[in-house]
Amino acid sequence: MLDNAKPQETDFRELQLRLQALNRFRLTPSLPDAAFDASPSPDAGRAEVRFLEQRRATVAPLAACAPDRPDDFVAWFDSLKHWGPGQNDALFPWLADRADIEDMRWFLSQEVAGEAGFEDLTAMTQLRFPQRAKLEMARNYWDEMGRGNPKAMHGPLLDKLADWLGIDPETTDVVPESLALANTMAGMASNRAYAYHSVGALGAIELTAPGRSAQVAQGLKRLGVPASVRHYFSLHAVLDIRHTAAWNREVLWPLVEADPRVARAIAEGALMRLSCGADCYACYRLELGC
Repeated sequence: MLDNAKPQETDFRELQLRLQALNRFRLTPSLPDAAFDASPSPDAGRAEVRFLEQRRATVAPLAACAPDRPDDFVAWFDSLKHWGPGQNDALFPWLADRADIEDMRWFLSQEVAGEAGFEDLTAMTQLRFPQRAKLEMARNYWDEMGRGNPKAMHGPLLDKLADWLGIDPETTDVVPESLALANTMAGMASNRAYAYHSVGALGAIELTAPGRSAQVAQGLKRLGVPASVRHYFSLHAVLDIRHTAAWNREVLWPLVEADPRVARAIAEGALMRLSCGADCYACYRLELGC
């Protein structure tokens, strides 16, 4: 598909590669001399804001429908799992029931290479938020960190699956849609002007992950992947249901109750994340022929 890309598709890929380099620079621990040498041009930050604003513009009409009373907003947010962009996509039943091991390897190579790191995004987002929301983000972060057990950390669980399948993220040819998803998440978490958007995006991940994770876990089991190796997806099929209930109650509700204006930003962030996911699934289906 990429070999025959239209000019605008090539430009989109080049933009996502620039933003990926920006996020790698600002999110990777370094030393001053190395950081100065690797510093991207100031225009990279401006390009990121333009990109995020374009994503905002596409979801703004739908986000404007979100109510700004806390009970109503949480109900609206929770309903996204039924009708939000990318929900009930045909890709996941196909992965569960029909994909072969090479199909699954390609799909997971995109997911692994485009992974933005939920624990890091949560840590960056929670800065200076009110106590109640901050505490729930901390609890969520601690779960992602395996509650202090290195073997239970979620990131290494995904790495274990990638190793078993022979996936090397450094050599994966990542489709720009996957890069755009990761860049959108990192951009919102890294810029305080989009902090409430990041809250919505993170909540949308927790809300919509269980069904997809269960279907991926089903496909991995069908293909003979050991339970200990596919544990990342089996875990998120269950754990994120509890995370969603807590996020809605302890993060979304009190933030909207304290300042109804933030409902619009949270809604936009959720829809931006879901629309990026929908773009990925459409691209994946085209690549996989399903």
